[in-house]
Amino acid sequence: MDEFLTEINYDKLIEKSLKNVVVEALKIAQRQGLPGENHFYITFKTNHPQTQISDYLKHQYPEEMTIVLQHQFANLRVESTLFSVDLSFGGIQQNLVIPFEAITYFADPFAKFGLSFATGEEPSQNSSISEEETTKEKKVSGSATVVSIDAFRKKNK
Repeated sequence: MDEFLTEINYDKLIEKSLKNVVVEALKIAQRQGLPGENHFYITFKTNHPQTQISDYLKHQYPEEMTIVLQHQFANLRVESTLFSVDLSFGGIQQNLVIPFEAITYFADPFAKFGLSFATGEEPSQNSSISEEETTKEKKVSGSATVVSIDAFRKKNK
């Protein structure tokens, strides 16, 4: 039986709904690849207990990193609580397993769309983007629309 709630946590409901946007976008990419010029920037916590990355990447990015899914990714698999993908770093193919809970930022610059799941912080300047993806990335004019769930949080007095 589900736990009886004494109040509705709207913050959790909103975050769950917004994370579902990420899940559905990744499912589209899994099924058919990315349409047109769409591509994803995904920033995530490398220190999340369920994140699985190589020791090399963990050492290089101990807290957070950003990956780009555009042309050169493989084996994208979306599951109920996480996704996995193969990306090349320095010419070496690596598998990353990223729980949805670890994602702090998701954007599709072509669509000028973004979601921030971090409370009061933008993706780190130290975030990594796969070398091969960086060289393929084209500059996109304009800025993404970032929807931060902080706008919906209760203000502490």
